[in-house]
Amino acid sequence: MTRNLNSDRKGPTKGQAKSMVIFVHGYGANGADLLGLADPLSQHLPDTVFYSPDAPEPCNGAPMGRQWFPIPWIDGSSEEAAREGLLAAADDLNAFIDDKLAEEGLNPEALALVGFSQGSMMSLQIAPRRKYEMAGVVAFSGRLLAPELLHEARVKPPVMLIHGDQDPVVPFEDMGLAGNALVAADFEVFGHVMKGTGHGIAPDGLSVALAFLKERLPA
Repeated sequence: MTRNLNSDRKGPTKGQAKSMVIFVHGYGANGADLLGLADPLSQHLPDTVFYSPDAPEPCNGAPMGRQWFPIPWIDGSSEEAAREGLLAAADDLNAFIDDKLAEEGLNPEALALVGFSQGSMMSLQIAPRRKYEMAGVVAFSGRLLAPELLHEARVKPPVMLIHGDQDPVVPFEDMGLAGNALVAADFEVFGHVMKGTGHGIAPDGLSVALAFLKERLPA
């Protein structure tokens, strides 16, 4: 049984949007942490509805925040618990996506995921394994979990990888590892380096994400 994910919404009146962006937040944050990005993006994507769900679990490593799955080196959980948490959260997020697409009357190709950190890991986990291909995935400051399992991909949406070269949390090298694995699996992959940026989203990275979304989401 999947868990319901709480989310605020920004955008056109329900049923009037032509596309959808779902933000997937990082470890120890919540949906509100990224939903503010809808304000600058909506100026250029006026027909897009934005959602940003809270992850399903309280965060062991940050009691005021949420987590998609535990992280052993931060919270002392086991690798098994982390894997089980990932798979359970993937089911939750997929159910959320399906519900919101139905509510808004949109098809999967009108959807893009924008993840940050652990949210990028979630986005890169579920997007290739969904039944229908979405418009694209923007992954900020994340990594591709279990690249050896990319043979499980059912679809291959385009992916934009964006990472700060001074990231102290998720190493910058993980961007290249993800990109190489995705390219080897025949995904269309784009990349942008936020120079001098740590674990965050710099203005140049957001501009690149916007250009990627505008090109791929229905007008």
